[in-house]
Amino acid sequence: MSDQRVVRPTPISGFPEWTPQVRAVEQRWLDHIRSGFESFGFASVETPSVENLDVLMAKGETSQEVYTLHRLQADDSDDSDAKLGLHFDLTVPFARYVAQHFNELTFPFKRYQMQRVWRGERPQEGRFREFTQCDIDVINVDSVPLHFDAELPRIVHRVLSGLDIPAWTLNVNNRKVLQGFYEGLGIKDPIAVIRAVDKLHKIGDDGVRAILEGEGLTAEQIDPCLALARVKGTGVEVVESVRALGVVSELLEEGLEELAFVLNDLADLPEDSVVADLSIARGLDYYTGTVYEASFDDDPGYGSICAGGRYENLAGQFIRRRLPGVGISIGLTRIFAKLVAEGRIEGGRVCPTDVMVVVPSADQRAEALRTGELLRGRGFNTEVFHSTAKVGKQIQYASKKGIPFVWFPPFEQGGEHEVKDMARGEQGPADPTAWTPEG
Repeated sequence: MSDQRVVRPTPISGFPEWTPQVRAVEQRWLDHIRSGFESFGFASVETPSVENLDVLMAKGETSQEVYTLHRLQADDSDDSDAKLGLHFDLTVPFARYVAQHFNELTFPFKRYQMQRVWRGERPQEGRFREFTQCDIDVINVDSVPLHFDAELPRIVHRVLSGLDIPAWTLNVNNRKVLQGFYEGLGIKDPIAVIRAVDKLHKIGDDGVRAILEGEGLTAEQIDPCLALARVKGTGVEVVESVRALGVVSELLEEGLEELAFVLNDLADLPEDSVVADLSIARGLDYYTGTVYEASFDDDPGYGSICAGGRYENLAGQFIRRRLPGVGISIGLTRIFAKLVAEGRIEGGRVCPTDVMVVVPSADQRAEALRTGELLRGRGFNTEVFHSTAKVGKQIQYASKKGIPFVWFPPFEQGGEHEVKDMARGEQGPADPTAWTPEG
């Protein structure tokens, strides 16, 4: 027996992995999402898993979440990797990508990106260190038409409605409404208030009030802030509800008009699928207009399953051009992992093979290989058995893998091909150049 040390395989917290049956379902979801994005004319791009740290720091608040790179055997004097980190989202890399390829792109540039990202945070339900995001963004020179602020939630509604997931609601707000409202109250640091209000669903009114008191706000300022956060509705009536609070500012009015445009444009979607929720803030500083956040209706505390918003200067910081954008991201892993944990994912097949070709003997292996090529050429996923084991063992292998058809090439010179339907238990003659499964 080898004296080599055995390393016990254990799962790494926060890094999900699936069996082939579950992974097959996840891939179908990815294909569905990809098809949905492309149906609206979005093009695919992929950026490296790593970015320069100065690029990743563009968001400001995420420095503690970034995984930096360092080679295990690196010399102390070699810091070539020290300025690189794994990307923690897809928006910042996309902004860098647009600036770098500015002269090669057609604007408005509509892209989708489906990749893994990494965040160094404590794993818990719905939060992972490695996960897949599915993003769509539009970036344009100088200005992005408000049309896209409404089109992105429409795309998400179409995509998620085609997946078998629990009921969910997409909440929408506008940062100009929040900032303009707070400025109208004479608040000197509206961003600090936005960050506090963004915690409302986690810490409640009293928790937010305590934070705002710590920021030096008076009760006359805090009460209207909390009143604004309670405004909610499915139509433009929310605009009048905000105006009824009596706060006036130019930026507030601009934000209300933008919010009304988005709500009107989405009015044809099913009732309550898009809700204006004035408590939605999205804590990241770079959001400047429309913001989105979706959650499960029966489990809002699980975390957002979709989020995003409009940003003005994220791409422009890499190039001397004004490149505003708007984007939204589907948290695929967060959604999928919940359904897996709850046993709501019905696994797919163990393997994608349509037909397994039996190898009767070493002498007939060449014929088995030729048959496999014929079937693949006609579009069937085909594997040829890997040895000349007894035919019963080969069939047993196909059964365990859930392969629907087993092909028998001629066992002797001049014999005919046969195929067995594993589900029906029926077997009969077949021509590899013309055969088509029944049903």
